[in-house]
Amino acid sequence: MAYAAGKLAWGACDRCGQRFLLNELKKEWQNLKVCTFCYEAKHPQLEPRRNVSDAIALYEPRPLPDDTFNVFLGLVGGSAFGSNGMIPVPISRPTIAVTYVGNLQVSTS
Repeated sequence: MAYAAGKLAWGACDRCGQRFLLNELKKEWQNLKVCTFCYEAKHPQLEPRRNVSDAIALYEPRPLPDDTFNVFLGLVGGSAFGSNGMIPVPISRPTIAVTYVGNLQVSTS
């Protein structure tokens, strides 16, 4: 549909009601035609939040074969610490397994 240019057409501001040329009125995000004095841009907080999630794991990781790690081996609910009353005391002989990627080596001390 074609519309006339309306270079000399008058219109009223939807917010203050004053008379302005129709081509001077700006359309707001709320579909109001307002003058330049009443124009307010949409606040960024009114935009929907972006869904940004953190990366959790690498896809198909390739660890180095010489990476070692220690694992505590003990009873379920067990701890590497004992207690003497309310004072935590390290257990004299903790059980630790040392392993490498690809093969398992267990040492107890």
